[in-house]
Amino acid sequence: MADLEPFISRQIMELHYNRHHQTYITNLNNALTLQAEAISTGNLIRQLDLQSMIKFNAGGHVNHTLFWEGLTPSTTTTTTTTPATDIIEKVAPHLYQSIMKQWGNVESFKGEWESAALSIQGSGWAWLVKKVTANNKTEILEITTSKDQDLPGSTASTGKILPILGIDMWEHAYYLQYWNNKKEYVTRIWQVLNWNRAEKRFLGDSGLIYGDLMGLVGRL
Repeated sequence: MADLEPFISRQIMELHYNRHHQTYITNLNNALTLQAEAISTGNLIRQLDLQSMIKFNAGGHVNHTLFWEGLTPSTTTTTTTTPATDIIEKVAPHLYQSIMKQWGNVESFKGEWESAALSIQGSGWAWLVKKVTANNKTEILEITTSKDQDLPGSTASTGKILPILGIDMWEHAYYLQYWNNKKEYVTRIWQVLNWNRAEKRFLGDSGLIYGDLMGLVGRL
């Protein structure tokens, strides 16, 4: 749990992974059990009542799984704020080219993502996503946010939005270490973003990105 230090502390990781994420899993399993009982008894009202609980906790499980997979131990213990452009170019060459096409340089891309994260009121997530048009012929990168535990793009009306990397902006993700300094958290988490994973997601489809969670995502 200390692999992401000094950028994310052991204490935060232990609480975040073992308690917060686990609570979503526990609550989801309980809700699914209640839903199965409601279905077996034909209790439609109960089924409808459980939908929001299932959506919230399933979203929490999916979002956190994507988040953990999108982190990796840093190669530095310094407080450098920006990953070297050549590192992203080396481990994620296809994604890097798309970033350059969309934003012109890594600094502009980083700045827009950080601004989006800091603009979130309350709890939510800041995502780098790829948007695939309805005809599956065009893919573009976008920075977007999602509220609470909504999945990225869950309110999109056209096209398909697939997550590449996400930053958790719930207070439990940073407060014990950074207090109310969200800007420092958002800046320093760049040191532990997994660009190798990001490249695979950029090149992959929803099955690769969500893996075993695909069935759950399909219900949301």
